[in-house]
Amino acid sequence: MKHMLQICCKNNNIYKEFPIGSSLLDIYYGFNLNFPYQVVSAKVNNRSEGLNFRVYNNKDVEFLDVRDSSGMRTYVRSLCFILYKAVSELFPEGKLFVEHPVSKGYFCNLRIGRPIELEDVSAIKKRMQEIIAEDIPFRRTECHTTEAVRVFSERGMNDKVKLLETSGSIYTYYYTLGDTVDYYYGNLLPSTGFIKLFDIVKYYDGLLLRIPNKENPTVLEEVVKQEKMLDVFKEHLHWNYIMGLSNVGDFNLACEAGHATDLINVAEALQEKKIAQIADEIYHRGENGDRVKLVLISGPSSSGKTTFSKRLSVQLMTNGLRPYPISLDNYFVDREDTPLDENGNYDYESLYALDLELFNNQLQALLRGEEVELPRFNFTLGKKEYKGDKLRIDEHTILILEGIHALNPELTPQIPAENKYKIYVSALTTISLDDHNWIPTTDNRLLRRIIRDFNYRGYSAQETISRWPSVRAGEDKWIFPYQENADVMFNSALLFEFAVLRCHAEPILTSVPRNCPEYAEAYRLMKFIKYFTPVQDKEIPPTSLLREFLGGSSFKY
Repeated sequence: MKHMLQICCKNNNIYKEFPIGSSLLDIYYGFNLNFPYQVVSAKVNNRSEGLNFRVYNNKDVEFLDVRDSSGMRTYVRSLCFILYKAVSELFPEGKLFVEHPVSKGYFCNLRIGRPIELEDVSAIKKRMQEIIAEDIPFRRTECHTTEAVRVFSERGMNDKVKLLETSGSIYTYYYTLGDTVDYYYGNLLPSTGFIKLFDIVKYYDGLLLRIPNKENPTVLEEVVKQEKMLDVFKEHLHWNYIMGLSNVGDFNLACEAGHATDLINVAEALQEKKIAQIADEIYHRGENGDRVKLVLISGPSSSGKTTFSKRLSVQLMTNGLRPYPISLDNYFVDREDTPLDENGNYDYESLYALDLELFNNQLQALLRGEEVELPRFNFTLGKKEYKGDKLRIDEHTILILEGIHALNPELTPQIPAENKYKIYVSALTTISLDDHNWIPTTDNRLLRRIIRDFNYRGYSAQETISRWPSVRAGEDKWIFPYQENADVMFNSALLFEFAVLRCHAEPILTSVPRNCPEYAEAYRLMKFIKYFTPVQDKEIPPTSLLREFLGGSSFKY
């Protein structure tokens, strides 16, 4: 008699019995689910697992396709492994770096000792298609960390050796695809045949790995031009390279050698230098004519816009200017006039939740040298009030406006372009776990937000995680389409920040209960942040962008 276990399928809430040791793939076929797209992974008791995962006890299982962010990660990781296998066979001496998400795909740097030609890209794509057609299984080997280190050392993969040696775990795993070995922090597909759609194209001096669209996985994401963002990434990767810190393993070794304070000081100085350069550029622009009168600062949630605008104001003062902050929050329309979202709730994220006419009239009056009475929005009553806040600006005054819509051309259509200077702030994480595992920039912002929400807004990590998808949807709609309109992009991510965030985030993430759907994300963040050697925050200056989230800032928020 074969022993059986019971599985509750969360996709249809049906219970079924299966032999002990069944794989998730067997269970998926056993439930006969009609998924519109290929299933790529599953959540088992709210923890993400690959379809090869075997089950030995009763479990809740929810199957996922690439429309789920966890499923998409599994798909992209597997695709990266296929790319790496193809590249290592075609260019045995070459080195592949999967660097960062850009243009709705992943930018890859391929070093083969010469510029990449179109026929190189065609050869890589053809080899990837052959590997997919062969339907080779991805195999996971669990072993002692010393054994994994030996495997990677033999292959000269020192980025992985450093990461595993500094991770402090006794056991680990690695993946094989045929005779190619690699490490990915997360699950992969059962085999290469599960990849249905991808493309690889030449992109500037590297490659762009294209992936399916999240809403409609039968088509690829369209390539969106993001030259400015690519440049910011390049500049910071170059700095990391000069400092000898491409990967988390390098960073951990530097901390263990006692260099954490130096790293903090250099990273903070780099940001201050960049802010000073931006302030100088604003000051010098239009010296012989129309000066900049309005600085517009935008960026997604938890990118540090507020601290950035305060530090920029300090640097503008050193140029003899008088910055005056204008809050868009005071220009909300009366609550009952607020547009509704698709669920019939007030959509405060919408550009049209703002009184654009009043805002533009007041700005134009100020630029003409007139005196204006600024409104104050009373959030309790849901309407604007006038409390005698009068403002007149002279040639030394510069208005600073920070908000999610700042780069949207429809916010300030009547203000001449030469009077505006537009800045996009985002946390563009440039340190990688290793050569083939990047860190998503959204994880950087989510960790900041979890810590800030917990410390200052009384929200648990569970609440912040559950709200995050709708925050991201708002950004996709209102912020990201306009980021390339910026005159300059400022990267608010700090090289050392995950090591500091770890100390703050771990206790908050640990409190997410195992039985809620947000546990999967909390568990993933916790697992990933453990790769960093913890660094105490006492060395971080009070003006640091991170202080906005950790506390101890010399600025008032």
